[in-house]
Amino acid sequence: MVPFPAQGHLNQLLQLACLISSSYDLPVYYVGSATHNRQARVRANALNPSEIAKIHFHDIPTPEFASPPPDYNALRKFPSQLQPSWDASMLLPESIASFLHDISSKARRVVVVHDTLMSYNVQDVLSLHNAESYIFNCISVFTLYCLMSLSVGISLQLDEELLKKLPSFEGIITDQLKNLGASQIPYMDIRSGDIHNSSKVIEGEFLDLRAQVASKEEKKQWAIGPILPTKLDCVANRNNMCLDWLDK
Repeated sequence: MVPFPAQGHLNQLLQLACLISSSYDLPVYYVGSATHNRQARVRANALNPSEIAKIHFHDIPTPEFASPPPDYNALRKFPSQLQPSWDASMLLPESIASFLHDISSKARRVVVVHDTLMSYNVQDVLSLHNAESYIFNCISVFTLYCLMSLSVGISLQLDEELLKKLPSFEGIITDQLKNLGASQIPYMDIRSGDIHNSSKVIEGEFLDLRAQVASKEEKKQWAIGPILPTKLDCVANRNNMCLDWLDK
């Protein structure tokens, strides 16, 4: 597992790591900086500590980076203070390649599941005869389909009433993150397929639309979610009004 160092990304891949480890008794490695691996463990919610203990956290040496405080007065409520850590995370391909070569020399087969925004870092998968990679998409399939279609100039195959309600994507992320995302595109084609944290029940229409685009790319698609644990014995705040609402 090679997550992007932002909490919503770290947490989802840790949930997937625990699901695979506990369900199939396979060794699962969670690869990132020591700081972000620790963050993933400390902030884990609804995961049994015994399941997290089965995961092999591999700390990758990462260059020092600035950690400015958030600007609470900023007009755009986006965590741009994390940009230095994201920039530092783009300097890891050699360290990750070294780790992958070591693992592949000991295992019959290696599967690398990585965040879209870490495609550049796992490019060395191509040099390994017994390895393949899959992108894990942390955002909804609906959002992914809209973003991909708009980025390549494809008209959205959506109901007209829904199109009217679709908000603009302008300004939702910073230019720096947009550029970081664009820099991953040349390395995304090495993947064997995509894994979506969704299901047919929730996003069936949009999974079908995404599959139409993916068929042209000849990439496999899997919807395996939601991967949130079904047993909430380990939820930190069980009196949350959102959980009460969902229970109804």
